[in-house]
Amino acid sequence: MPAKKDPDASVSVPSFYGAELRYKREQAGLTLEQMAEGSFRGISFLSQIERGERRMPVDLARHVDQKLGTDGFFQRRCEDAAKARRAGHAMSFQDVPDLERAATTLEEWGPNLIPGLLQTADYMRGLIRYGAPFTPPETGEERVSARMTRAELWNRADRPTYWGILRESVIRKAPVPPAVMADQLDHILDVIRSTGSVLQIVPETTCWHPLPSGMAKIMTFADAPPVVWTDGNFEGQLLDYPPLVSKYRGSYDLLRAIALPPETSLDLIEEAVRTYRHEAEQED
Repeated sequence: MPAKKDPDASVSVPSFYGAELRYKREQAGLTLEQMAEGSFRGISFLSQIERGERRMPVDLARHVDQKLGTDGFFQRRCEDAAKARRAGHAMSFQDVPDLERAATTLEEWGPNLIPGLLQTADYMRGLIRYGAPFTPPETGEERVSARMTRAELWNRADRPTYWGILRESVIRKAPVPPAVMADQLDHILDVIRSTGSVLQIVPETTCWHPLPSGMAKIMTFADAPPVVWTDGNFEGQLLDYPPLVSKYRGSYDLLRAIALPPETSLDLIEEAVRTYRHEAEQED
């Protein structure tokens, strides 16, 4: 897949912020390498900020202002850009949606929940209702809206190549009503088949598998090193340390090897849809 074009600065506040950073850097005659020197950040990290894909840390904003002589502009405005990308997302997650859009490949492991990019609005509402019942209704709907916005990448012609792996219990033991779960699984089948993506299931009969403790999302890019997003009960983490990313890469490849073949996995999901539809009819 060819390298992605720089984003339109009018698309979002982070894109505008990044475009202005690039303009000021080039106006000063500095390369990315020269700009990053002394910042304790890599060239690729700075490049992703310029493309609106990563959040500008305050310490780096100070460094940039000093290098460019911009009188504190980037430090003053970095929180504005962060707020704009944070709407509906946890602070630790705020860089991920932009990274997903910029990625060439997305590989996800969902051991406990269906990954966000594959979720329906009603499934997510169910997760909030059962998993975070004290969430104010307006906050819950903001989160649902943000998640549905992320899923718009499925409609792009240049969307990332997607490969997902789920544990079978994710589709068998759902904390939502049968009708909601049937619609959710139908949605997964539609997305995977209509986009030429791949989905595999790790069966319940598998006694052991890699990455048993939590989800992982591996993102690769045309012109930047890969990163991994991991998530726990209350907080996630974006990892870019190469040796650690490499370990996740190896574990994910092992998951592929022990999971059911893609078509067998989709057949299993179809069977689960029929079961949930029957259960829903029994409830009526």
